[in-house]
This record gives sequence, structure tokens and C-alpha cells, in this order.
Amino acid sequence: MPRFSVIVPAYQVQAYLHACLESVLSQSCPDLELIVVDDCSPDACGAIADEFAARDPRVRPVHLPRNQGLGPARNAGMERASGDYLVFLDGDDTLAPHALRAIADRIKETGEPDVLVYDYARTYWTGETVRNRAAAHLSERGPAPFRLADRPGLLKLLMVAWNKTVRREFAERAGFTFPPGYYEDTPWTYPVLMTAGSIATLDRVCVHYRQRRRGSILGTPSARHLDVFTQYDRVFAYLESYPELARWRPVLFRRMADHLTTVFTRPDRLPRSLRAEFLRRARVHCRRYRVPGAPAPLPVRLRHALLRLGLRRTYEALRLASALRRRTGKAAAKLLRAARSAALRLHYRVQRRLPLRADRAVFAADGGRGHGCNPGALEDAFRTFAPHVRTAWAAAPEHHHAVPPGPRRLTPGTAAYWTALARSRYLVHNTAFDPGLVKRRGQVLIQTQAGTPLAYTGLDLQERPAAARDTDFTRMLRDVDSWDYVVSANRHSTLTWERVHPGGYTVLEYGQPRTDVFHRATAADVARLRESLGIPEGTVAILYAPAHRDYRRTQRVALDLERVVTHLGPRFMVLARAAPEHSGCAGPLVASGGRVLDVSDHPSVESLCLASDALVTDYSALVFDYAGLDRPIVLHADEPEAYEAARGTYVDLHAFPPGAVVRDEDELIDVFAGGHWRGSRSARLRAAFRERFCPHDDGRAAERVVRRVVLGEKDLPPVVPLAERRPAPSSPTLDPARTGGPPSAALARTPLATVPQPAGPRTVTDSF
Repeated sequence: MPRFSVIVPAYQVQAYLHACLESVLSQSCPDLELIVVDDCSPDACGAIADEFAARDPRVRPVHLPRNQGLGPARNAGMERASGDYLVFLDGDDTLAPHALRAIADRIKETGEPDVLVYDYARTYWTGETVRNRAAAHLSERGPAPFRLADRPGLLKLLMVAWNKTVRREFAERAGFTFPPGYYEDTPWTYPVLMTAGSIATLDRVCVHYRQRRRGSILGTPSARHLDVFTQYDRVFAYLESYPELARWRPVLFRRMADHLTTVFTRPDRLPRSLRAEFLRRARVHCRRYRVPGAPAPLPVRLRHALLRLGLRRTYEALRLASALRRRTGKAAAKLLRAARSAALRLHYRVQRRLPLRADRAVFAADGGRGHGCNPGALEDAFRTFAPHVRTAWAAAPEHHHAVPPGPRRLTPGTAAYWTALARSRYLVHNTAFDPGLVKRRGQVLIQTQAGTPLAYTGLDLQERPAAARDTDFTRMLRDVDSWDYVVSANRHSTLTWERVHPGGYTVLEYGQPRTDVFHRATAADVARLRESLGIPEGTVAILYAPAHRDYRRTQRVALDLERVVTHLGPRFMVLARAAPEHSGCAGPLVASGGRVLDVSDHPSVESLCLASDALVTDYSALVFDYAGLDRPIVLHADEPEAYEAARGTYVDLHAFPPGAVVRDEDELIDVFAGGHWRGSRSARLRAAFRERFCPHDDGRAAERVVRRVVLGEKDLPPVVPLAERRPAPSSPTLDPARTGGPPSAALARTPLATVPQPAGPRTVTDSF
């Protein structure tokens, strides 16, 4: 008996069925049977099902003699199912990687509930992926399993069969089947949830709900959409058969009215000739099933009243008025934005005619983010070594909390922001400066870059269209011409910047300023960071930082981190950080779990490096910074040919690795389980890598930049030799051999004020 019976009805989905079935058969939980029901499809769906059955014994094709519809096709699959749990999946949708493993784990964790509800994401034909907006109702906080009365908010989720797995024994005992017609999920889902003796939730995206450009059932105008009335008749008939469920009548009435409103207002569902008929039938249903006095907000009550009274013309008039109001509001907002933009341009021109302020400096990082990266390290150095210069940090409002006390906070696009750009002598950034910036005589622009270049950048992207995308190379070169200084960490960086960003600037090969904190942090700082992230004492914390894949519209999961920590045991945990290009959006990074933490939104990657014991990455430039910390690095060589072809790399990490190299998940587990990640060979590789790419990273790189650019000094602090450097230890307990003194003396040092502290760790969810 398999754990799961995955039932896939197939009708005219030949273009998508391969992907659907592959997503099931490639699951990391193989304990399943896949029942593909060919609903007498006129295309190749039946042949595709037979092909998959011939190559995998878990596939069981079912060929119906005539087309019966989605509901009866699912029933045919249930009749042949033998698994513990039923999983429904439409033929044009897909399961997310490792979804069944996560579902199986949650089922076991919650004591085999009757129903497990999980989340989904809409995947559009444009490549965009958007997570369900009602995901908050899937929170795993609180007791589990539970009954619907304990969490009635679940009824606000999409009432479909494919975001739930149902215990087969429970479904058979209750006699649940799908009815014919459109909206067949409705009479199935509501009774299942109301009747279930135990329900649990999984706060993870398990299904990718394909939004087809054309051809979907719900997106095709048809008289079949009138089936929605029959389906709700079945729902309320079920309530009448079980008087103990009468308490749900007000909730179901409101859900029905909202559903009818949605069907009526969507232009792609009802033909115009049927709109009057639809409202007439909606009036009958609202009067028949209405519960007087049921609480609801005023706009909702108004919509329901219009449906109940069948006031079609009034309803249409209100809809037109609402649409006109929205359009008028958008037009007014557009005019206001244009007027504001013109006023700001005038303001900036006026400010550029006023004298420069030699004691002002403005800093910013890529994407309007909070204080950090190389500009953050330089801002701190400005306040330390050039206190006469008043600093300001430009960041989006949502990142202001990450800016430490000291610099003035600026919001890009405001009058204060443009005033600062116009009148400050020093401007510091790690990517392109604001496109509206006009460099004045006397201004000094410092380009710090975002780290040592690993992947192709600058003019080299002209031969890499997947990575370049919409890069405006002419504008990029205009920006380069405004630079006065470029900060470089090593000779490799210097040679690369001069070639891919040709200009008249001066290169300051002084080291990577953002790594200064690695040499100034104490063991007490590290212990404090680990505690704030929830890393238990004695735990090995692995920082997982994959690179962004330009050749993928959506970022797939490369590692099943839950499986990794499960195999490694309770002594290990993972801090997972998405690349800045896709953190907090697009596809899932990792699964949720107590020993896998999503730290993508942490304000400081440097703090994460300090808090971790080892780094696992593929092609992230973070590998160069982490080498300066002198902690173990494991390279996960995922899709090397594809990455090299699409993006290209300046350094062959496989030929000159910073540590152990693994090709797949099992090798990664073996490297950590066997201790090779911190063995002597890994240490030798890291030492050679560190010598080549971290020659100046001794904790004083930012100081050298400030002394040269701001103070005009020529005799700069000498570089500390590699053998004499003492980066922060990873252990909470100080190692006297690394600190150069007794633990007590080091502990007495002042905690590092520049190491940002997060508000608290959050368990990973698949954010979209």
C-alpha cells in the first residue's frame, strides 16, 4: 500500500501533462502511485499516460470510454486508489519539488489527520510566480491537529481539491465523491472540511497552479458556469442532511454570495447573453439560503443585497461607477506624480547652484537597501576616522530600521534626498548611482562595487544576453565616467574592473571594506549573533548562499535542506540566504523546519558569516569574503555547464577551489558527516584561495580608503601579513591561539557596535 495516491485527470492538456507527471515521479518521496485518468481526451493525453506507465510501474493509466468531466474523472481515480492519502492534481499543474516529502512529514508529525491543507502559488505564462495571498491562514502555530471549528479561517482559502490531501479511509467511510459539472470542487471541499475529525496545515507551497494564457476552463466564457448554482444546492443539501453542521450555514452563505459575485464580475466567464439569467438565479439562491442577521461588512452586505434583489441594472451601474472611480483615481495619481517629479527636478537644479558642503557624504547600497556591504563599512569608517564629515544613508523606508544610529536617513525621491545629492562632496555607492544624478565640479564619487567579481559583469555581459537582460551599456559607461575612485579587494578585481568598466577613475586596491568586521568582531560578538539567530550552543551552523540563475525565470530548489539536516542529525542547522535578485519573491528557496532558518531578509550578510561555522555555495561571490574569515567552505557544483554558458565565470572554482567540492546532495551530506568539510585538505585549499583573493583583507580596508580620499594621507596603514591575522573565531568560546591573548582579555573588549542585530529569526516559508 503506497503512502500517496496522486490522481491526475487529463483532458486536452497534452502540452502540460509531461511536466505534471514528471513533477510527481521526481518527488524525493517515492512512496506513491500515480493514477492518470484519460477523460476520453481528443488529444495525446492518453498516449502520454501510457508512455509514462511503460517506463515507471508506479503509473496506472485509466482510459474512460466517454468524456465525463473533471469530477467523474477524479471519482474513477479514487475507485482505483490504494494509498493512505489521496492527492489531487490537475493535468496542467505541477507539484513543487519535495512537496510530498514535506506533506508526509507533516502528516506524521500531526498524527495522521483526516485532512492536511497546504499552500499553492500561481505560475503565469510570463514566468511570474505569485504565492497565495491568504497563506496566513495556514500558520502552523497552535495545536495540531484541530477541527474546523478551531480554525474557521480555513474556509477563506480557495475551495479546491488540489490544495488538500485527504485520508482515503476517511473519504471512503463518509462516501465523498465529486459531482459532474463546473465548480465540482465546491460540494467536495466544504463537506470534507466540515466533517473531518482532524485537520492540519502545512505552511509551504506544494502546488504550482498554472495560469494559462488561453484554454483554461474557468477562463472560457460558457453557459457551463451556471453549474455553480447546482453545486451550491448540493452543499446546502449536505448541511440539511447533517443538522449538527447548521452552524456553518451563515459562513457558507457568505462564501456562496462572494463566489457568485466573482463569477458574475469576471468578464472571461459569462457570455453577455447570460448575465441577466445569472443574476436572476443568483437572486433565487440568495433568498433561499440567506441567514438573516449574519454579520458582514457593509460593502459585502450591499453586494449580497443586490444579488438577493436581482437588481441587475443597479449592480451594473455601481460596477461602472466603481471602475470610473478607480480610473479617475489612477489618472489623478499619475498627474500628481508627474507634477511632483517636475517639482523635484526644479528643486535639484536650484540646489546644484548652491555651494558644495565639504563636510557632507551620502551613502547607498544596491536596491535602496539598509546599511551594509562596502558602503556601510565606509560610512562607519567616515564617522570613525573623519568625524568632521556628516554622513547620510539613502534607503527605502522599509529598510530604515536597518540603518544604525549616526547617519541621517534619506528616502530616495524626496526633496531632502536630492538636496543631499546636489550639495554633498562625497557620494558612495556599490552599484549604479541615481540616473538623475548630475556630477558637480568638486564632488567625489566612490564606487565600491559589490564584491570580488566571479560571474561576468560590465562590458563582458554584451556576449551574455541571458545575464545582461535589459542592461543599457551606454548609460553604464556614462555612469563609469563619473567615478573618481573604485575600491578593489585584490589584483584580480583591479584587472577586471579596468577592463569591463573602462574609465578615468583611480583604483584603490586596499581590500574589501565589508570584511573589516571579520577581524574586529570578538568571540562575544559571535556568541551574541548566534544567540539572536536562535543557534543552540554546540550546533554547527551552515550558511547556505546560492547564486542567482539568470537563465531561469523562476529559481528552483537546488538542495533539499530539510533532508540534509535530517541526515546530519541535531548537531547541524542551516541558515539559508537567497541571492538579492530573488529573495522574498519568485520560487521557493527551502522548506520550513526548526533547523532550517530563512535569513534572506537579515540586514547584514556579514553578521550571518560571523554567526556561521561553514559556507555552502555554488557561484556566489560571497565565497571570496568568507575565505577571509578563514572558515570552511564547501562548493556545491550545481549545473556548472549551464551557469558557465549563461553567465560565465572569471575564476574556475573547480580547478582552484576554496575547499571541498561536491556534485550532489548525497556528497554534501557525506562531506559534513565525515568531517571532510574541515579536514586538512580543505584547510590547505582555503589557505591558497585566501592568499590569492584576500591579500589586503586585514580589517583596515575602509580606514585606508578614508585616509586616502578624505584625509589626503599618503602613508597608509600597512597590510597585516596573512599569518598574523586573527579573524573572529566561530566558536562562542574564545581560542587563545587565534586571539593572541587570554580569553578574559578579549572578552573585556567592547562589543562591536557595527554588527547589526536582527529582530529575531523566522522559520523558512516559501515566499512569493
